[in-house]
Amino acid sequence: MSANFSLCGQRAVVTGASRGIGAAIADALVDAGAAVALLGREAGTLNVVRDRLAARGTVVTQVADVTDTVQAQTAIAGAAEQLGGLDILINNAGIEQLCDSLTVTEATWDRILDTNLKGAFFCAQAAARQMTRQGGSIINLCSLTSEVAVPGATAYSSSKSGLAGMTRALAAEWAPRGIRVNGIGPGYFRTALTEPFYRDPAWERAVLNKIPQGRFGRLEDLGGAAVFLCSPAAAYITGQVLYIDGGYLAAF
Repeated sequence: MSANFSLCGQRAVVTGASRGIGAAIADALVDAGAAVALLGREAGTLNVVRDRLAARGTVVTQVADVTDTVQAQTAIAGAAEQLGGLDILINNAGIEQLCDSLTVTEATWDRILDTNLKGAFFCAQAAARQMTRQGGSIINLCSLTSEVAVPGATAYSSSKSGLAGMTRALAAEWAPRGIRVNGIGPGYFRTALTEPFYRDPAWERAVLNKIPQGRFGRLEDLGGAAVFLCSPAAAYITGQVLYIDGGYLAAF
């Protein structure tokens, strides 16, 4: 049974891999036996993650900004060349900014959508071109806001709702090519991106009261789901978004 959950021999790219959720998922993929390319905007922070993981497996880096389509697609092709092919893409790179919808600027809208949705699509396209011979698995990092509204997060919610729709559309289109496309929707996890929210004790209490398990997510809660969705055990799963939220959506 354990072989069904092994990623030995698999080659993966993780975007936004220099910290937080991306780094945690890269960690889990390496432990499951995958060779991993870390993709991010800053070489220094990527190298810190690479050096931490390198003793446990093959880990390389590619510096790219996913909002630059040519740069991102070139980096994914470069990662495939470094690893000898590509079997897995984790589309994790993303940004969030809360803002009253009456004051959202075009620049803010474009920055969020270009990173979270456009960037994810063109990374998926580049990865799929590498996977056409042997198939593969793509995981898009969605969000609770793919399903429910959060005041002040219209641009972010639009990007993540679009990402869930894109997941289903690509899953249907690319299934004949042997490429599975799924999503992971994290609940409330404390990362560098979300840290400002957790500085408000009243906000923390209000959110915890809505989570049946009574706690916030830990980064290690995400790794197993990512490994599962990329593994042979999930061979008949595509077009799904798995929410890892402590029961939040079930009780919403």
